[in-house]
Amino acid sequence: MDTPVIFVLNHPNALVDPVFLFCLAPRRVSFLAKAPLFRMPVLGAFVRAMDSLPVYRRQDEGEDVSRNAETFSAARALLAKGGTIGICPEGVSHNETKLRPIKTGAARIALGATSTGEVRDLKIVPAGLYYTAKTMFRSSALLYFGQPLEVRRVELGPDGNPPRAAVRELSESIEAALRGVILEAEHEEALHTVSRAERIFSSEGNEDSEESLAAELQLLRRFAKAYVVLRQTAPERLSKLEVRMIRFEEQLRQAGIDTDEFIAPEFTSEVFLNVVLRSFVFLVLAVPAVLGALIHYPAYRLGGYLATSLSNASEDVISTIKIISAMLLFPLTWVIAALVAGQIGGWMAGLVILVLIPVFGYLAIIFFEETDRFMGGIRALGFFLMRRRFYVRLLAERKAIRNEILALGDEFAVATQ
Repeated sequence: MDTPVIFVLNHPNALVDPVFLFCLAPRRVSFLAKAPLFRMPVLGAFVRAMDSLPVYRRQDEGEDVSRNAETFSAARALLAKGGTIGICPEGVSHNETKLRPIKTGAARIALGATSTGEVRDLKIVPAGLYYTAKTMFRSSALLYFGQPLEVRRVELGPDGNPPRAAVRELSESIEAALRGVILEAEHEEALHTVSRAERIFSSEGNEDSEESLAAELQLLRRFAKAYVVLRQTAPERLSKLEVRMIRFEEQLRQAGIDTDEFIAPEFTSEVFLNVVLRSFVFLVLAVPAVLGALIHYPAYRLGGYLATSLSNASEDVISTIKIISAMLLFPLTWVIAALVAGQIGGWMAGLVILVLIPVFGYLAIIFFEETDRFMGGIRALGFFLMRRRFYVRLLAERKAIRNEILALGDEFAVATQ
């Protein structure tokens, strides 16, 4: 594929966002990144490794915005070769529940590249990122691509730039396309309600597949749009649903059961064998997993402390700081452990430890995640056996809430057709 493409991406999670696009896009992507990143230790090397182009912003002290002409020229040259560019047109990472007003850079580059004749058949592809828990390691994320936008040629001005009206029109099209691929809630209250709906709805099926995440995103988008309208047209019905969801989660909390652990137990030979197999695996992995956890715990805690301290309460940068900390602190932990082992048992012992410690760390992650799920299932099973009637009633209530969520979304979709 040699068709030039500009990916436009929402920006909820700092440097993690472009990494997802870099890894999951079907093409190699070069990014436009703010110039100060190129001068930062570690981050600078990381940004340059992703073939990024610097953007000079007025809000960054000491930056010469006139140098953006060089960046735009480099971007057009890259696109002329059939390359691919990634841009976060909001300009900054943020925690807001809705899309920020987008900058005009993407539109200016696209129109300039097409209208000078340097680039033909340019496409702008909107990409929406959705995180289930963006500040936590190993949470789920979905990168959702929308329909490509065509870029038409326009008459350039005497200064060689596209006219403002054309830039504004294309920017508005980009913004509309982005809104179509992300989850957007207009109010914080709506976001809380949508989050409750998501937890209750997704607990019906705990598959962590790409298809289930895509379906979940579609449901959330539809329900979020319906919420704003229903708050005005059917406030009593929506309030009753909110009360039911809050009461349902409170009942689970009092029973000591997480929403995603609340399943209908099935007593089959397959379930029994699965319990036996898991118990055996836990016994085998317990020792290396515990060792891995103990060795990595100081670096893990230090990374969490740094993320909390340096983020200034901004959730959108916590994951970035955690990842950078892990990239530095975990290898340092392995080297220190290997050096200690080498001093005690010789270079061969040090080499063995250097190989085994990362493996033990990975086993620790798998072990404790599976243990948490296993214990959650045991708690739910015990609750089912001791208070079966109450448990069955809660299962029925969850299904009724789920059906009401779907009904509200469907009614909204029909009403707005």
